[in-house]
Amino acid sequence: MTINCISPIDGSIFVSRETLSYKDARAATVRAKVAQVSWAALPLSDRIALVRAGVAAVGAMNDEIVPEIAWQMGRPVRYGGEFSGFNERASYMAEIAEASLAPIEVENSDYFRRVIKRVPHGVVLVVAPWNYPYMTAINTIAPALIAGNSVILKHASQTPLVGERMAQAFHAAGIPKDVFQNIFLEHQTTSSLIEDRAFDFINFTGSVQGGKAVETAANGTFTPIGLELGGKDPGYVMDDADLDKAVDTLIDGAMFNSGQCCCGIERIYVHESLFKDFVDKAVAIVNNYKLGNPLDSETTLGPMAHVRFAEEVRAQTAEAVTAGAIALIDPSKFPTDGGAYLMPQLLINVTHEMRLMREESFGPVVGIMPVKNDVEAIALMNDSDFGLTASLWTQDTNRAEAIADQIETGTVFMNRADYLDPALCWTGCKNTGRGGGLSIIGYHNLTRPKSYHLKKV
Repeated sequence: MTINCISPIDGSIFVSRETLSYKDARAATVRAKVAQVSWAALPLSDRIALVRAGVAAVGAMNDEIVPEIAWQMGRPVRYGGEFSGFNERASYMAEIAEASLAPIEVENSDYFRRVIKRVPHGVVLVVAPWNYPYMTAINTIAPALIAGNSVILKHASQTPLVGERMAQAFHAAGIPKDVFQNIFLEHQTTSSLIEDRAFDFINFTGSVQGGKAVETAANGTFTPIGLELGGKDPGYVMDDADLDKAVDTLIDGAMFNSGQCCCGIERIYVHESLFKDFVDKAVAIVNNYKLGNPLDSETTLGPMAHVRFAEEVRAQTAEAVTAGAIALIDPSKFPTDGGAYLMPQLLINVTHEMRLMREESFGPVVGIMPVKNDVEAIALMNDSDFGLTASLWTQDTNRAEAIADQIETGTVFMNRADYLDPALCWTGCKNTGRGGGLSIIGYHNLTRPKSYHLKKV
């Protein structure tokens, strides 16, 4: 089977790669299993140094990587790629590795040594998405390698060069080729490998449907899984919020990367006293965007990664308008050909009966609703099948934390949005998935506890 990356810039085939047969893919997992033993035997400090060197080698490729990302998934070159966040996350996990992986010593007396160690699972499969192809992948790859696992990366078909770049960099830095492998697989081969227990841990970032396929394949294998499957992240602007900052951040969180962010803002609730001013300011911001070719340094909004993604957003928007929503952005300001290039849109008079406010849009559109009080806002924020992040805007930390305690989500922000703090566990609930990455908890999920009860003679 051939995997084709169709560039959203012009609809051409930008990259083609052949997938591995089941036999060849299984052989790759066996090599990874064998190589993992000697990799785990290296001192932790050596593994940390090699991963840091691999990360630096990726950074050295940034001038080539930035236009490649634009060609593969449409992000404008003016934003300079992902190396800042990529490096921040990997570096933080390197910094906390020794403490996070330290044994828990219960007793070391004349009679007993009792200790709990954290040991690597073995072979970790990372299935990474296209929207932030470097940062999402490194969330698991860096701590998995540092903890002593070998890693097999299956990247999204929309961003096939990302895995190749990472493999090139990591191998050049000295990480053995069988310890970190980038491979191309079709879905059925991946499922068959999971069913046959070829992996000892699986981390999948993608759609709910994809997450269900992974869980189905792993059913009965007892293979641990981490899943991040999407979101419908809310922002709530309270009556005491700094309005200008709230508008700037929430609209950017909704529109950046053409709305293709796991933790992007997909619905906004504004206290009724600020609603009109919020909407007016939001419209002014969006009207200043420049939709166009992402290779143009003046472009602030590029195409969506694929035509089918744009079509889904168009469908949700059209359904909402038919049901009574009011679109505030004039299409004449953003002429398109109806393909992957999609104009940004703000909608008011929306309700939770509309798909636009319930299903993941993953595009440059957001519905904005007025609310009377915190009780109403909390109810609306929780009225979702997803739970990744929520963004609260107020000058009262106690109020924000009290509301946060009642929101069904993985992360709560106050006066910011659309950010992944590597010191905090990246996790979700409901249809967003399960497990957790980064932080000390990320290390705990990428290892297993092993107890030693040693009686001294």
